Amino acid sequence: MSKFKNNLSLSAVLCLGAATVPMGFAHTASAQTVIDEIVVTAQRREQNIQDVPIAVTAISGDMLEKTGAIDITSIQRMTPNTTIEVARGSSSTLIAFIRGVGQQDPLWGFEPGVGIYVDDVYLARPQGAVMDIFDVERVEVLRGPQGTLYGRNTIGGAVKYITKNLNMESSELSARINVGSYGQFDQIIRGSLPLSETFAIGGAIANYKRNGFGENLNTGAEHYDKDILAMRFSAEWAPTDRFNLRLAADKTQDDSNAKHGHRLLPSADGSIPVTKNVYDTRAGIGDENSVETQGVSLTAEYKLNENITLKSITAFREGDTTTLIDFDALPNPDFDVPARYDDEQFSQELQVLFSADKFSGVAGLYYLDGTAAGEFDVILEAVFGGLTVYQSGTQQKKNLSAFADITYDFSDKFSLSVGARYAEDKTVADVTRELWLGLGSGSFDASNTSVFFTTQTGYEGLERKDNSFTPRVALSYKPNDDLSLYASYSQGVKAGGFDPRARADLDPTGLSQDGFGPETVDSYEAGIKGSSADGTFRYSIAAFLADYTDQQITVQQGADSDNDGVNDTFISSVFNAGHSQYKGLEFEAQWYVNDNFSLSGVLGYIDADIKEILSNGVDISENFVTQNTPELTARLGFNYNRDLASGNINVNGAVSYRDKYNLFNVELPGFAAGASAVFPNGGPALDPEAYALVDLGVVWTSDSDSWSFGVHGRNLTDKEYRVAAYNFVTPSQLGADAAYSAFYGAPRTFTATLGFKFK
Repeated sequence: MSKFKNNLSLSAVLCLGAATVPMGFAHTASAQTVIDEIVVTAQRREQNIQDVPIAVTAISGDMLEKTGAIDITSIQRMTPNTTIEVARGSSSTLIAFIRGVGQQDPLWGFEPGVGIYVDDVYLARPQGAVMDIFDVERVEVLRGPQGTLYGRNTIGGAVKYITKNLNMESSELSARINVGSYGQFDQIIRGSLPLSETFAIGGAIANYKRNGFGENLNTGAEHYDKDILAMRFSAEWAPTDRFNLRLAADKTQDDSNAKHGHRLLPSADGSIPVTKNVYDTRAGIGDENSVETQGVSLTAEYKLNENITLKSITAFREGDTTTLIDFDALPNPDFDVPARYDDEQFSQELQVLFSADKFSGVAGLYYLDGTAAGEFDVILEAVFGGLTVYQSGTQQKKNLSAFADITYDFSDKFSLSVGARYAEDKTVADVTRELWLGLGSGSFDASNTSVFFTTQTGYEGLERKDNSFTPRVALSYKPNDDLSLYASYSQGVKAGGFDPRARADLDPTGLSQDGFGPETVDSYEAGIKGSSADGTFRYSIAAFLADYTDQQITVQQGADSDNDGVNDTFISSVFNAGHSQYKGLEFEAQWYVNDNFSLSGVLGYIDADIKEILSNGVDISENFVTQNTPELTARLGFNYNRDLASGNINVNGAVSYRDKYNLFNVELPGFAAGASAVFPNGGPALDPEAYALVDLGVVWTSDSDSWSFGVHGRNLTDKEYRVAAYNFVTPSQLGADAAYSAFYGAPRTFTATLGFKFK
């Protein structure tokens, strides 16, 4: 509580401009005194955001561009109690947490705790999910379980990436070039072409290039660079007013170099010091990295009559990743991990949307068949002159769900929403773990000359089935046109699975063959959404309580297999032992001060309390903390626009704040001198401290909206802040030099943007 009191002064300032739509729909083309209605599809039908009994933030693609947003991770600054970051050692793998619920480990076998959707298609894997901002209409962030509204159950919340529709009436062409710090040079082009009154085609291509913020001092390669080519194409056919068919395909190729992190400790023998630049590394494994994702979807919508609409969403996606991970971030081939991942998914969703008299809602069926697989070597040079642990596996997930959410309007003021979801999950898994003598296994690379030693895990065809029923109920009261109140209860479930790192030889009971079960969240929420009578001020307040049970806890640490005092391997375990409770407040608002100036902001507070974690019947919760969940998140932004030189100039800026937080379920506060025999001088903290980021942008747009020019500065104070880390020093060490590295957000950057639109 003392920390919360210390933050009261900051909270008081930020509350002045807290925002439901954090600058997301501030107008920049002309003076405006009334905030326009914001239409979202959070409940699978178009609604005014103020009437939706869900905590939802909507950010337009135009505003993301105007604020200089780089990729989808930028929305965490605009959304309360949300963490959306790039995973450690990656440029395009996403780690997402909402209200304390998420998934840290992106390995196959673990499901995301936050659902990512592109045009209502669920992305089953986090690899390649760090989407860049192009061809996007808006992004909606829904907080809390959403299982009764969406195809795949989303236990923590959902992030909806909604692309722009094609223009069926006239051709469009737009292009943008970004030039900036560290050799940034991006090119984005988008267009659509109607070939008849009922058929149109279109697409977008984006090429993102940037040098590294640092360097691999061992290989000379760029570190934290960017090399991404993304494209999206679609075709729409609307032969009648009632029927619409859309075919869409996308592909992203990320060839950015591997990220190895900044080592915070010297080498164990003291000969290699810590690098001066936090973006530099000395990794010796190399820099090769490739992430390719692609997919195709077919969406058909038929309006049966004025009251009923039928919708079908068919999609197939696949991804391949080849990457190199150097855990110790040093030149020697110790604790090096070459890895490959691949996945594919097929999904089919059928929806019925209805609205008649006092009833409205959605009902649907959802089917998902997805396979995630991978393999990697863990190379330990210091053990027996060279020892390699080879790990591989496959997990196939099949899900069949039926869901419905129905709203009944008792009157113009009262309405009741009732929803339910029934799901059947089936998981089939293979888990392989081998021990090889030498540097690199023959199973991962046949050219390796290592000698096979033993198979430690050889599970094949492991199978588990889980069924779940999750309800939702929400009561809304609208005393007048400017005020809406709601209270809701919803339940969310994340499916179980099998530990992809399971050790059969250390599991005499065979319990790892049973896998881990689903985890459940019971979420209670009450909220107020309102606006001033003159339409110049809008706000949203939400209070929530989430009871998180059967929490899937993952523990990985070094192990000494031959009792010689040196950890020569690693062990992993996943168990349903956690019970946590999260409660908090979210306050958002937007205020048009006058025709030219507006304020907005975000304030989120969460009290995360781990109630119990059982190990062999003993509560060990005091050893665990909540991960990726700052107690306080906030943002204060402004927007100023006025006519200038046959156009309009817009100035927008913001300060975003994140409290200190823990990266993992265990604290990483550093370790004192004497705590490690290998590093007797101790080590610094790995968990991030509190930080604030300052952004500022200026954009001029011509009266015809044909030309625009902008300059954007991000992280103007050049704040050094951590977003991920590795720790294999304490409580147990793995590798001669261990892993003790941190990954950082982008430094201060400037970008100039030139845009063109033709209609």
